[in-house]
Amino acid sequence: MKFIRTLTFSAFWLLVSLSTASVLAVAGAALYFAPGLPDVRQLQDFELQTPLRIFTRDGKLIGEYGEERRQPVDFDEIPQGMIDALMAAEDASYFDHHGVDPKGLARAAVELVGSGGNIQSGGSTITMQVARNYLLTLDQTFTRKIREILLALQMEQILSKQEILELYVNKIFLGHRAYGIAAAAEVYYDKPLDELSLAQQAMIAGLPKAPSAFNPLANAERALIRRNWILFRMRDLGYIDQAAYDEAVQAPITASRHQTKAEVTADYVAEMARQYAVDRFDDAYTGGYRITTTLDSELQPQARQALANGLIAYDTRHGWRGAEQSDIPRSLAEAQENTDPEGLEEELAESPEVMSTARQAAERSQTEVEGIDGDVSNWLQVLERTPVLGPLEPAIVASTEGREMRVLTRGGEVRTIAWDGLDWAQPYRNARYRGAAPDSAADIASPGDLVRVLQREDGSWRLSQQPDAQGSLVVLDPDTGAILALQGGFDYDASKFNRALQARRQAGSIFKPFIYLAGLNSGEVNPATIINDAPVVMEDGSSELWRPNNSSGDFLGPTRLRVGLARSRNLVTIRLLQTLGLDRTIDFLENFGFHPERLPHGLSLALGTTSLTPLEMTRGYAVLSNGGFAIEPWLIEKITSGEAQTVVQEADPIVACRECAADQETVERDGKTYRVAPRVVEAEAAYLIRDMLRDVVERGTARRALALNRSDIVGKTGTTNEQRDAWFAGFNTELAATVWVGKDDNSSTAEYGSQAALPIWVDFMGKALDGTPEHWPERPEGVVSRRVDPDTGRLLHDDQSGGIEEIFRADHLPSYQPRRVDQAVEQESGSEGTGAYEAIF
Repeated sequence: MKFIRTLTFSAFWLLVSLSTASVLAVAGAALYFAPGLPDVRQLQDFELQTPLRIFTRDGKLIGEYGEERRQPVDFDEIPQGMIDALMAAEDASYFDHHGVDPKGLARAAVELVGSGGNIQSGGSTITMQVARNYLLTLDQTFTRKIREILLALQMEQILSKQEILELYVNKIFLGHRAYGIAAAAEVYYDKPLDELSLAQQAMIAGLPKAPSAFNPLANAERALIRRNWILFRMRDLGYIDQAAYDEAVQAPITASRHQTKAEVTADYVAEMARQYAVDRFDDAYTGGYRITTTLDSELQPQARQALANGLIAYDTRHGWRGAEQSDIPRSLAEAQENTDPEGLEEELAESPEVMSTARQAAERSQTEVEGIDGDVSNWLQVLERTPVLGPLEPAIVASTEGREMRVLTRGGEVRTIAWDGLDWAQPYRNARYRGAAPDSAADIASPGDLVRVLQREDGSWRLSQQPDAQGSLVVLDPDTGAILALQGGFDYDASKFNRALQARRQAGSIFKPFIYLAGLNSGEVNPATIINDAPVVMEDGSSELWRPNNSSGDFLGPTRLRVGLARSRNLVTIRLLQTLGLDRTIDFLENFGFHPERLPHGLSLALGTTSLTPLEMTRGYAVLSNGGFAIEPWLIEKITSGEAQTVVQEADPIVACRECAADQETVERDGKTYRVAPRVVEAEAAYLIRDMLRDVVERGTARRALALNRSDIVGKTGTTNEQRDAWFAGFNTELAATVWVGKDDNSSTAEYGSQAALPIWVDFMGKALDGTPEHWPERPEGVVSRRVDPDTGRLLHDDQSGGIEEIFRADHLPSYQPRRVDQAVEQESGSEGTGAYEAIF
């Protein structure tokens, strides 16, 4: 008996001690963390703001970021079924506790010990979730959990349960950029909140736990299990009766994507503007900012389409790499049988009924389409969640018969692809080789394969695939530097890496004009200067000798600079750089925005071994286009904020001004005053290089550009070692544009710039310049035309026949060609063997 009394007494005091320790621990935590906690009272005045919106220069929407806050939901606007579903899913005792659920915290503590310090489910009540979403970070740490608990306790003292729930339903992220239950109702069902069915309410209530894993668009079979578990809970909690439960759990999937689409697709530019705003404004997503960019709403779609067309054409030339996915189950019921249970442990452990009702709902979701036998509900779900990439639509192969393929596309459309849309699909082996041509559609793909299809201009369809190569296209206004169009890859949904800004790739031969221009600007050379196109052998700083070659492998001997540039002769450019001097040339190149620390300090500079982004390259060519002014690329034209659209920032670009006096600092244009950009190239030299680049189009490596039938376009092709990078940069007076094509892993494209990049540039410029008059800049007074001997580059006297026309800076003319006489006159004059006119006359 004494032992029992002692044991009872000890247990009593142990319990008191533990309780006291717990109270002291909580009190200690409160004292420790309280000074650093945010003020809960700010939630009483929390205002839902409008998101960040980004537009083209003429007001077309290209991007929207941040919460959908224009139509916040008041508590009395929330349907009771929606409240009950949220309670069942997230916090059944919400209206009974004081901000913290002890049972949930105990479960979290067990997880904390078992996971080594990371909290998994967290035992968070709705009040705690509001504290986290509005006032704290989202990191899963013990310290944050303590702060979350303390804030929740404070909130329950200041705000009513209705106010807290109102904050919750307007803040939670529910996938597909939907923040809040009202936004989710529109995104998934295109309905106002009060028109949702019970099954739809439960589907939305299942999203806060994992907006991606339980998303009805991305993971329909998992979403069904989560939804039916919530309905099971609602019935057990007495929120709904058996009849409502039976009807709701059998409801098929009805969600589909309903989102406001951008008026102009320019995701790479929108992301640039978004990042710009985030770097400058703490409330970037909530402050109602409106960013107007320099983007042209007509040129941007043309640039995007031209790049996509070119990359698809490149990919088609190199062969078929196979389906994106294979053996996709036709029906949702079949897909449900293969559902990965990870993340669904809580739902599946509740009762076998959850899985069985989900399976029945999947069976009730069956869908048939005309032209295909059987249930294709899962195929349609897969197509719905697979993004369209550029002009390429996702499709699932339904059947292959002989040389014909039938595919299912979004919306339940069945397309037939004839053999002329399939016969290109020789198996890809590597960038240079393809396998044997297919004999039938079955050689290419099988039923259940996810592929890409493309509609041609005549309305027929062809098989396609996401390109293996990537690319970018950048377009600048050469006079102002404004970015008029920019596409940083094939499609932003396929890769968010912006190659126009972030990919530093070797420039190759498109860098050569700047070496030539350095000589023209100094006056040391002219377009007729002769340089020997002959082998060069020199030490490269290692044990090996450097032996550069021309891409053709041959040598032309003495060559005029105009010919050397038109035919992209490597050895002519190397010898020219030797003549000019490396340090002096690099100093000159810095004027174009090329960072000297990134330029190789060796003669390989002449071959474009420097790594530059397409935007940097376009800026350099814009200087050639505008007559020699160092403009700066810019994107943000204006930023306004709030309902009154108060101007927060406005651009102040520098501009090229050919007609301005040398000391003029500002110029008036369209009623605005602009600063004049510094001149970094003499007007005469800029005109000479432009004229020489025209020969690249007419007689050199860019002859494909003659298809545009315009005399005012110029440019240069470029290809790097092992054909890793293909370039074309070109311009006229209105536009400077650069195309790069390559592979992100830096492997070979097996194509030259004239094959891979130039057709994209021609496609874009053809549309961009359609209907615009040709405009070649006026020749500067300091540029004159003279006849020269094509073999020597020297001027010919008026009485000397033959020769070719060339242009020169008037103050840097070459010497004259000595007059020559024929052999008979030499013999008669007694000056035989000299051949000199002056020796006779």
